[in-house]
Amino acid sequence: MASLQSLLSFAALATTFSVVFLGSFSLIEASNGGFSVDLIHRDSPNSPFYDPSETPSQRIAKALRRSINRVNHFKLTSSLSTNAAQADIISNRGEYLLKYYVGTPPVQILGIADTGSDLIWLQCKPCNGCYKQTAPLFDPTRSRTYKEVSCSSSQCQSLEGTSCSGSDDSSCSYSVSYGDRSFSNGDLAIDTLTLGSTTSRPVPLPKTIIGCGHNNGGTFNANGSGIVGLGGGAVSLVSQLDSSIDGKFSYCLIPLTSQGDTTSKLNFGSNAVVSGSGAVSTPIVPKNIDTFYYLTLEAISVGRKRIELTKPSQVGDSAEGNIIIDSGTTLTILPSDLYPDFESAVKAEIDLAPTEDPSGVLSLCYVSSSDDFRGPSITAHFTGADVNLSSSTTFIRVDEQVVCLAFVAASDEPGSISIFGNLAQASVLVGYDVVKKTVSFKPTDCTKL
Repeated sequence: MASLQSLLSFAALATTFSVVFLGSFSLIEASNGGFSVDLIHRDSPNSPFYDPSETPSQRIAKALRRSINRVNHFKLTSSLSTNAAQADIISNRGEYLLKYYVGTPPVQILGIADTGSDLIWLQCKPCNGCYKQTAPLFDPTRSRTYKEVSCSSSQCQSLEGTSCSGSDDSSCSYSVSYGDRSFSNGDLAIDTLTLGSTTSRPVPLPKTIIGCGHNNGGTFNANGSGIVGLGGGAVSLVSQLDSSIDGKFSYCLIPLTSQGDTTSKLNFGSNAVVSGSGAVSTPIVPKNIDTFYYLTLEAISVGRKRIELTKPSQVGDSAEGNIIIDSGTTLTILPSDLYPDFESAVKAEIDLAPTEDPSGVLSLCYVSSSDDFRGPSITAHFTGADVNLSSSTTFIRVDEQVVCLAFVAASDEPGSISIFGNLAQASVLVGYDVVKKTVSFKPTDCTKL
């Protein structure tokens, strides 16, 4: 049985979803309607990073290697602080990149959009210690709307890890670090952020809180610059958009195995409402870290067999809020007391002899060269919401001849976290309402949106 400890050697096959905003939208337009963006997976033919010479299993194998640090990103020992438009999302090295614009005149930035973090930060000049970046660094001195945040301001106080700097200690410096030892240090500032739209003209969003990073490092890629936080904290993009999107965003992820040029969708505001036949909702559980979206997993079913959760999770002293939902982690990491019975139930439903995962990462695999391989029906039972998972994504092909269950067990180590990953969320419209504190699910053919 694979545990989170083994995951830390490959770190949970992850893709942090990101958004490429091709235009922009105004807050007035957003409040009256909604906006949506296209999510283009790294391995899609629509992606500039697509390699037609690779086989699907080779892309999966590379995704496993790219995800080496994602689980550590969520460890609680991390010092992370606690409405019609459309654009494209491109993923790079297991991360989706968000194309947006900063400053006046606007400068294009390509950053990782991450539901597991808050601060919007990018690499800036002068850079005392930056990771290699293909695009030029942002020069704040050339932006007419850039302004450093004062140390006494409410913006400075809203983010943990800030301190006073400058000749008179009046400027606000930030320092964020992640469980995978990635980090960014720099100046907290406000500037104009421009987002994209396919149905409206580009319109700037003034006075957006950003981090201008002068010392950054870790597991970042040269094709991007920093992170766009979509978490639940005060300085995330979602929180800063606030009433203009009524606290709503959603996404609909097509299966990684989908062919053609169809893209996933990320929606904000009224476009993000999840309702109608088949829609179910579960509460977001408040925890001491407001960045993450905690849900309560009560049980999981395989066919007609229901496996109950029997003990509290490491993320809290009760069973409530025992799992994080994250669009950036591909595998689903189940509580350690739930996983053994779950794997046994899956095994009992498949009339094949198990085999080893060639990468040594996943614990339940079968020899199958057929693209028609389907595992048993699996249902995740959250409080008030039973979510039927797509049979086409509960197993992934890791080799031309081998398919494996896309679930693993969390460890019993302090600080470990269970995660409802994006493979389990494929073919489901997933909506977040940070005002009502709910996450909603609706079975959806995402290829038709």
